[in-house]
Amino acid sequence: MNTKFFTFLMACFVATTVFSQASLNEYKYVIVPNRYDFLKENNQYQLNALTEFLFEKYGFEALMEGSDYPEDLDRNRCLALNSDVSKDTGLFKTKLTIELKDCNGKTMFTSKVGESREKDYKSAYNLALRDAFESVEALDYKYEPNENNVATVSVNTTAKNETASEIAQLKQEIENLKKEKKATAEQTETLAEVPKTETPVAKVPKVKPEATSNGPLVLYAQEIENGFQLVDRTPKVVYKIKKTGRENLFLVEGEDAVIYKSGDNWVYEYNTDEGVKQQELNIKF
Repeated sequence: MNTKFFTFLMACFVATTVFSQASLNEYKYVIVPNRYDFLKENNQYQLNALTEFLFEKYGFEALMEGSDYPEDLDRNRCLALNSDVSKDTGLFKTKLTIELKDCNGKTMFTSKVGESREKDYKSAYNLALRDAFESVEALDYKYEPNENNVATVSVNTTAKNETASEIAQLKQEIENLKKEKKATAEQTETLAEVPKTETPVAKVPKVKPEATSNGPLVLYAQEIENGFQLVDRTPKVVYKIKKTGRENLFLVEGEDAVIYKSGDNWVYEYNTDEGVKQQELNIKF
C-alpha cells in the first residue's frame, strides 16, 4: 500500500515538473527586481545580482528591472516572467524560495525552499539562494517561441503603426485647416476698407483661461447650430466651436485656433506671435 502511494506521488511530481518546464520554455526573458521585500536596499548582499547570474547560468535571458529592455519585450511584456525571492521564517536557518509569475501575475513556478545554517547574512542568503536554484536547474530550460506570443507582438505592432498613422493624419488636417483659415482672413482684410483718418487701435491680446491647481480647465459643452459653446461654472461662454469633417476636431470661432482630442484629453491649440501653443482642457459633453 505504501509502495503504491509513493509511486503515485512520484508520478505526480514528474508530471508537474514536465508541465512546468513546457510552460516556462514559452517565455523568452526573466525580469529580476532591484530589491526584495525582506531587504532594505537595492541589491543588498548582492542577492539580486546573484539571482540574475544564476538565471543566466541555467539558460534564461535575465534582465534587471528598469534596464533597457529588448525591442520585442517593449512591444510585448508577456514574453517575460517576473521573478521574486521570498524569505520564510526559521529560527536557526535562512530559508529562501524562488517564484516566477507571468505578465498577469499568475504563478508559473515555485522552487523548493533553499536553506542555510550560516550566521553571516551575506553567506546565508548566498547559500540558501543557490540551494533553491537547484529546482531551476532541474527544469533544463530552453526557450521555445510560442505562436500566441508571436501573434500578440504582430497585432501590437500593427495597432501601434495604425495609431501613429492616424495621429500624423490628424496633425496634417489641422495644418490644412489653419492654412485655409489664414488665407480666408487675409482675403477678408484685403477687401475691408479702413478710413485713413481713423486712429489705429492697438490689439489687446485675448487672455486665455488658465487651468486650475486641480488640473485642466473644466468646460461644459452646450450644443448650438453646427457645433457647441463651451461654458465654465459661472456659466460664461469661453469658446464657440464649429464641427469639421473629422470627428473630435473643432474650429474655434473668432480665433486662429482649433480644439481636438488627443488620447483621452482635449487640446486647445492656438497661434501666437511666439508660435503655436497648446492648453489641455477637460470638456464635459
